[in-house]
Amino acid sequence: MKQSRTSSAAFPSRLSMLAVAAQLTCLSMASAYAQTAESNEPVSSQQVTITGKKVGMGLMVQENAPKARSTITAEELAKQRPTGNAYEALELMPAVNSYNYDGTGLFGGGLTLRGFNSDQIGATINGVPVNDSGSFSIYPQEYVDQENTCTQFVTQGSTDVDSPQIGATGGNFGITTCDPSKEKRFRVAQTVGGLNLSKTYMRYDTGLLSDGRSRFFISGSHAQADKFKGLGGANRDHVDMGFRTDFDRFNSINGTILYNRAINQNISTFNLADLAKNGYYYDYATTFVGHKPKSPGKAVSDTDSAFADAYYQLTKNPFENVIASATGKFRIGENTDIKVIPYYWYGYGTGSNQQKLQSESGFLNAATGKNTAGVDLNGDGDTLDKVIVANSSLTRTNRPGITASLTHTIGNHQILAGFWYERATHEQFGPMVSVDDAGNAADIWLKNGRITRPDGTEFQSRNWKTISTAYQFFAQDTISFMDDKLSINLGLRVPNMKRDFTNTASEETGYGYNIKRDYSELLPQLGARFQINNNNQVFASLAKNMKAPPNFAYSKLKAINGVGQLPVDVKAETSYNLDVGYRHQTDKLTSQVSAYVVDFSDRQATAYDEATKTSSLTNVGKVKTQGFEVELGNTPVNGWSFYGSAGFATSEIKENTMVSQVVKVTGKPDQTVIVTLPTAGKQMALTPEWKLGLSASYETAVWYTRLKAKYTSTQQATLVNDEEVPAYTLVGFDAGYQFANSSWFKKPTLRLSISNLFDKQYRNPSSQNVTNAQAVGVYAGRNVFYYMGSPRLASVTLSADF
Repeated sequence: MKQSRTSSAAFPSRLSMLAVAAQLTCLSMASAYAQTAESNEPVSSQQVTITGKKVGMGLMVQENAPKARSTITAEELAKQRPTGNAYEALELMPAVNSYNYDGTGLFGGGLTLRGFNSDQIGATINGVPVNDSGSFSIYPQEYVDQENTCTQFVTQGSTDVDSPQIGATGGNFGITTCDPSKEKRFRVAQTVGGLNLSKTYMRYDTGLLSDGRSRFFISGSHAQADKFKGLGGANRDHVDMGFRTDFDRFNSINGTILYNRAINQNISTFNLADLAKNGYYYDYATTFVGHKPKSPGKAVSDTDSAFADAYYQLTKNPFENVIASATGKFRIGENTDIKVIPYYWYGYGTGSNQQKLQSESGFLNAATGKNTAGVDLNGDGDTLDKVIVANSSLTRTNRPGITASLTHTIGNHQILAGFWYERATHEQFGPMVSVDDAGNAADIWLKNGRITRPDGTEFQSRNWKTISTAYQFFAQDTISFMDDKLSINLGLRVPNMKRDFTNTASEETGYGYNIKRDYSELLPQLGARFQINNNNQVFASLAKNMKAPPNFAYSKLKAINGVGQLPVDVKAETSYNLDVGYRHQTDKLTSQVSAYVVDFSDRQATAYDEATKTSSLTNVGKVKTQGFEVELGNTPVNGWSFYGSAGFATSEIKENTMVSQVVKVTGKPDQTVIVTLPTAGKQMALTPEWKLGLSASYETAVWYTRLKAKYTSTQQATLVNDEEVPAYTLVGFDAGYQFANSSWFKKPTLRLSISNLFDKQYRNPSSQNVTNAQAVGVYAGRNVFYYMGSPRLASVTLSADF
């Protein structure tokens, strides 16, 4: 059965868009909406200020922050495939180890930064935190259309003092969307490529309105693609809109609403044994095993397929989310400015695969707390059977928040102070719906037709509600000496997190409980920058960071009088990050060299097990990571520009890891045995020692061509270091040609993107905390599941302004 697609009434068909493309006779790269701003504010996660020249054709800008920072601009994003996501855009940066689940970028991906997993890195869009409020996970394919992104930046060592984060020990990355254009225009872009890839993008900018100070834009896009292995694909609809009003140089209001609706089918992950048996392109089953014939009074069971053999139509992962925010900047005195960012984040959708074999006699009996109640799922008059149904982890999030700050200049001091507050209501439950004879779920969103227990309440494979109240006070004094040759930052932020976790009785846990925990730390920051001369500067930064535990650490607890009992109190993860570096910045060449040391306490390693649909948390204890990074780029010389990066990281787990194993003894009760895993002295998983990047581009007034390469060295897949991930190198090619304007359209451009040019096969682990692949005593080996690298993919894009 074909995968369902969005109705053609909602979006033009691929053929009709190709017809438009033929009439345009051109293909377009999204133009660079370069934002150059002059501001007295310190550079932070809330405000990305580009005051220097862009080098390496958008892969690097001249920086002045007293810490390691890397920024890419719309010039670079315009060369990338328009369906790409935020992780892909960062891939050449020296600290970043990123990969996509496929070549289009529509399915998401993974990222580590100096060995920090993505759930240890703060992420913001226009100053709004977008890490999951429960697990701190990031979903890069959801947030914004790449054509509307102006900058992406990474602070590798520490979060900015005003960053609205409670779960970032490894720095942060941010996305800034493009302001509405001051000129009226209508932009159309069409992308087509391999794997039936298609993206239609349209954007309308009003230009300056009649008041001479306000402007607005709205854009919409539809993208779809097939998976590179197996059947199924991705289907994404997206709308961005924004406004800006500049009252004068110092007073303005701007805001955005970013809406995303996607229905993706999971791309399977497999362990090495599965790969050896089934091959690189093995995926979920293409035929439904079917329901067994009804047999009243007799127990029958549908086929209990292995997780890897689930029917592909039951592996859909629909999700819908909205991020709305506004930024108000106001001058209230000659040397005093305030900034306010209210925001609201909403999300609803499922995760993991939906295929489940459910026993008709395995429903919760509320009176006993046992799963012994019966429901006739197949309508044969008994409750003796096991039937395939659709069940998944469903999440609904409502998350309002606000950040407010004041900047005051007095003498050689620039003082920044403010607060951040948000209250996230995070509901996670697991309803169930029926599956028809063709293998289709009654509702892939699991909203309608939910199966109920005999008492009329809904089946729930889990039922959690987490209210996370976060607030933070922050202050920073930036002191200038020697006519601003020397700048020193003294900062402090005090994040607080209150977790209120309620587990309602479900088929996962037959009893309810509540547990509350508070986490707070004093996080000082110290930074310094010394301008040796016009072209050379040195900098240093020392910061303490914190990450509160994820909410799933409170699941499946024992309870006393309705209060959950943690067997071992889960501590917040903290780290000390030290950076020292040197920058050389001229009109033609820009470089940055930095060295760093990171000391962890109570480092958390987290993983999601697709087979059991559960997340797990491992306290690795103390970990030390150190290394260096180099970036080098130039402004075009006779049309040529280059960007190169190198990152080296070595990590060491300082302690052995204690784990428990239940052992069955004949004739005796089960025994819990404590096993010591030999992790001391081992490397942290998913931390490659070397990461190298290179981009070489030649550009004229009307065309460009670019070759880029990314090398990732070997990395460990487990904490015990008993399974290794081979090194790999990926090469990509981009080219574009801008045709002459006509009387009815402007900037018609033809653009080509080829990823994985040499069709390299490679793999990346799907999680960071698999302890051991081989047995250690009675503690069995764990499976490492891998995402396979996607093959070569080519696409072309056509765009023009009207």
